[in-house]
Amino acid sequence: MRYANTYAYNKPSVLIPRKGSLGNLFFVDVPFWNVDTIFYTEIDEAQIRPKFLYYFLTTVGLGDMNQAGGVPSQTQSVLNELQIPVPPLEVQREIVNVLDTFSKLEAELEAELKARKKQYNYYREQLLSFEEGEVEWKTLGDVTKKWYSGGTPTAGEPEYYDDGDIPWLRTQEVKFSDIEITDVKITQAAVKASSAKWIPANCVIIAISGATAGRSAINKIPLTTNQHCGCLEIDSTKALYRYIFHWVSFNYETIKSLGQGPRGDLNSSIIKNFNLPIPYADDPEKSLAEQARIVAILDKFDALANSTREGLPREIELRQKQYEYYRDLLLVFPKRAVVEM
Repeated sequence: MRYANTYAYNKPSVLIPRKGSLGNLFFVDVPFWNVDTIFYTEIDEAQIRPKFLYYFLTTVGLGDMNQAGGVPSQTQSVLNELQIPVPPLEVQREIVNVLDTFSKLEAELEAELKARKKQYNYYREQLLSFEEGEVEWKTLGDVTKKWYSGGTPTAGEPEYYDDGDIPWLRTQEVKFSDIEITDVKITQAAVKASSAKWIPANCVIIAISGATAGRSAINKIPLTTNQHCGCLEIDSTKALYRYIFHWVSFNYETIKSLGQGPRGDLNSSIIKNFNLPIPYADDPEKSLAEQARIVAILDKFDALANSTREGLPREIELRQKQYEYYRDLLLVFPKRAVVEM
């Protein structure tokens, strides 16, 4: 956001994008100046409350009303044809109060999530930063039992994809989290006809190609992958797979920077030669216990800050669905009284 010395309008208004993200509306109740790619609304407050108008317009699908073939565009003539319900002002006020309550709760959860992520990053840095002599530095290859990659069955071949029941992972699904399901499944014929191969559960998976290179995940189920995933099966007598996962996630930017060529590709040699701190390396039992202690702390913060099944992201998702349910319920009216924008 930037600031100007004067304003275009000084009353409550709904800002509607004219170009770009057409459904990304804003409500403002302070004097403002808007750029020429945004419409602002002058609202007759004797008929309609500005915040009520804002909430209603979020339900009409403005993002889908593109009027151009290139950059998404909106026109004033289309907006002027929108029909706006006009219940009594007191009813509008009550609806706004309800939806404001949900919006405030979601904003509070978002703020808490931001704080938790900051807390998680702080503890991760503290727990995974070591002084000279505190650990023995090894490589990922030193603690890896086996390296796997995969392949892509011929696209568009029904025999390889129709009614498939074998999970097949692509790099866009590698997002610093546990993987329990994949977007695509392939058939046994696809596995036999390609380089895709079964990978055991609890491997550390690192995207090794393109825009996702360096991102990591853990597969909680046996699965297959495409050729852009590198998978480390960790030797459990030397290191805990979740300790390795936290380490490579913590070092995402460093690993990504090691990519080669125009696509920034990684390979098994780069990954397996990446340095890894092992606490109490001369005492395997003590080493694994210390790794487990670190993992327990980081897993707790990670679940709270990042998990979509529990923690704040899940709570925010549920609150958003609750807000949308009540918004759509409260903003459906018989088509009688309408007002032009």
